[in-house]
Amino acid sequence: MKKPFLVLSLALGLTAMSCGNLNQITSSLPGMASTTGNTQNTAIKDLLTNAVVAGIGNLGNSGGFLNNAMYKILLPPEAQKVASTLTSLGLGSVVNKAVTQINHSAEGAVSLAKPIFINAVKSMSITDATNLITGGDGAITNYFKTKTTSQLMSAFTPVIQKSLQQNDATKYYNQIAETYNKVPLVQNKLNPDLSNYVATKAIDAMFSQMQTAEKDIRHNPAKQTTAALKAIFGSR
Repeated sequence: MKKPFLVLSLALGLTAMSCGNLNQITSSLPGMASTTGNTQNTAIKDLLTNAVVAGIGNLGNSGGFLNNAMYKILLPPEAQKVASTLTSLGLGSVVNKAVTQINHSAEGAVSLAKPIFINAVKSMSITDATNLITGGDGAITNYFKTKTTSQLMSAFTPVIQKSLQQNDATKYYNQIAETYNKVPLVQNKLNPDLSNYVATKAIDAMFSQMQTAEKDIRHNPAKQTTAALKAIFGSR
């Protein structure tokens, strides 16, 4: 149910790129002489819309991370190494609760990406937009990574931190870290600060989804779901 609102919001954001600017962009693109300016402009808008919608996808829904085998956020690697040991020490339920709440906190932060992505579109230069079409696989994803990663981290981290605390994930993980750190001869202590770790994982998941969708649009006719996308990429 959230996707139509996301598409509408992005479309409104794209109006910040004037028709004149889009015409300048598309008139300079190689291999586009046979398509009309309107088609070219629409293709850029469709491409951006598809990329952003795919990036956010269903990750913000309940279970968007937790029930997704590809993007489920597990304990940090150093904690995973001792998960079985902690379970044998009677902390199995604590481990499971920590993982569940970690994923719920990521799901709650994803909606913050929409305005950040829209602002990145509004600030797009003619050169930037040209490169989205001609840059090949990953061009769109890399643009959004460059323009938004630091903003996403700044937006996600405090929200995730608050969620982790409210849902007791911090408490559960602190129990895990404290128990592990008390084990004799342990040299690499677990860091109980989860916020940056979870934020990074959430952002990585969005860009992974975005890159997959971008590649599909460029190469898979079945994913070229609008006339404009078919006109631009269908012959490539």
